[in-house]
Amino acid sequence: MGKIKGSDLLVDVLVDWGVKNVYGLPGDSIDTTVDALRRQKDKVKFIQVRHEEVAALSAAAEAKYTDKIGVCLSIGGPGAIHLLNGLYDAKMDHVPVLALLGQVTSKSLNEGYFQEVNTAKLFDDVAVFNRVVSSVDNLPDIVDQAIRSAYENKGVAVLTIPDDIPEQQLKETYKSSARAFALNTPEIDKRQVKAAVKLIREAKKPVVLLGMGAKKAGADIKQFVEENQIPFIATLPAKGIINDAHPNSLGNVGKLGTKPAYEAMRNADLLLMLGTNYPYRPYLPKKGQAKCIQVDLKAENLGKRYGVDVAIQGDTAKIVKEFNRQGRIRQNADFLNACQKNMQNWNNWMQSKRQLDTEPLAPEAMAAYIDETAPSDLIYSIDVGTSTSWAARFLHVSESQKFAISAWLGTMGCGLPGAIAAQVAYPKRRALTINGDGAFSMVMQDFVTAVKYKLPLICIVINNQKLAFIQYEQQSAGQLNYQIDLADMDFAKFADACGGIGITAKSNAEFKKALDRAYKIKDRPTLINAYVADNAPLPGKIVMDEAKGYLKFGQEYLEKYWKIPELPPLKDIMRQFF
Repeated sequence: MGKIKGSDLLVDVLVDWGVKNVYGLPGDSIDTTVDALRRQKDKVKFIQVRHEEVAALSAAAEAKYTDKIGVCLSIGGPGAIHLLNGLYDAKMDHVPVLALLGQVTSKSLNEGYFQEVNTAKLFDDVAVFNRVVSSVDNLPDIVDQAIRSAYENKGVAVLTIPDDIPEQQLKETYKSSARAFALNTPEIDKRQVKAAVKLIREAKKPVVLLGMGAKKAGADIKQFVEENQIPFIATLPAKGIINDAHPNSLGNVGKLGTKPAYEAMRNADLLLMLGTNYPYRPYLPKKGQAKCIQVDLKAENLGKRYGVDVAIQGDTAKIVKEFNRQGRIRQNADFLNACQKNMQNWNNWMQSKRQLDTEPLAPEAMAAYIDETAPSDLIYSIDVGTSTSWAARFLHVSESQKFAISAWLGTMGCGLPGAIAAQVAYPKRRALTINGDGAFSMVMQDFVTAVKYKLPLICIVINNQKLAFIQYEQQSAGQLNYQIDLADMDFAKFADACGGIGITAKSNAEFKKALDRAYKIKDRPTLINAYVADNAPLPGKIVMDEAKGYLKFGQEYLEKYWKIPELPPLKDIMRQFF
């Protein structure tokens, strides 16, 4: 039997685990691994990006969309450091990612060589598996272990590989554990199910809050809420697990959520937390107000945010199936009917926002047209900022679509990398990303990556020449606005310069025409530079601390500038405060 390079065995392991794409940049300390990817480019596609942060964010996004491990690589030192932001996004959103880091050669280690960084120490916090490979003999085995650990712990595995090691050869092949690997979930405790069913039967005002742990349980939860007359609220990353247009849906909850969702929480006597570790306690029922049933795979999450009466460690889909086997548990629809009436009032108000026709373009109308024209299999990648607000409020995501954000890290610049990953992973579907001008400019260089690979993604830049979400954060905290203005930039010309299609839109009519045109372009990305009005993304419900902050901001602004500041319309403030 001939000898095999360690780098080829490394790629063999990736192939065994079903890895289709690797995102990164080649360079001296990772080039032996890149060379092996070249030799097997018919099995694994190497997506060359322009910045390693984009590589890691794309790998994380691919994991979110596909439920398969995302893979990125970089040289050691500066390239590895650039990966950290995207890897923290993967860590905090609990998705499996493998990062392959180059390193100086073994004989140069610990000598302070050019670009030598202690990556094992640097990545210790972000990784669930963190190893420095010291010998070719165990290279494929460690790669195999790393992937298993990333899947098992829903997190980031990091391997630091001195560049001379993958070049060395082994005499034998390696059989990975991919085909034998399976994750087991805890057995269902029938006593806990019985206790939960009793609380559901007795509840007069139950509310379901579902999160990403319910991703594979959408059909079962839909059956459960329909049969038992229960309204449901989705956390933002769980948007679309059940169609946003479902009659039992109250939208999202929190700063980006709806007022009916907030009010349902404030009136609930039973909270069912299904696959969520939702962190914003002020938007949950008041302490002691409601009984609580929580289902989560991780025992450490049970009771972490709200006192639980029944805590069930297990797979949400299995548990809800068990609820459904009980038949109809409750029939009283009074609370659901009240919530639906409240939601209808909210939707009527939102409809008036969707129909705004202004110049510059109303972002509400922009998001509404995206929603109205979205293909049934569209993949959304939403960036952080006001783009998140408009997407949460005006996009009705269905089960056949996909939706991803940077949920827990909330990192600006995640939108374009996510769309690249979506379009690479699902070439027959369309990906659309909504970004603020501040967020997009952090990663805009990789628009040319989409051009290079002829990805027909649609990139919408909300151009208001400011960090608008931060503007309102400062105001709600009672602070005067400072350093939130951005210099204008012609993003459409930039897209053209990259070899893509750039379109500028300043009105409803222009935006609609631009988006319609974008869907017809199939061989390159399209960027719509949408100049929007500075409309405030007010919370669905303004809480007292925010109201006090706005008052303080107004007073300080008046004292400093001797004029009343521009604020959202009074009718909007009043509607969302009372």
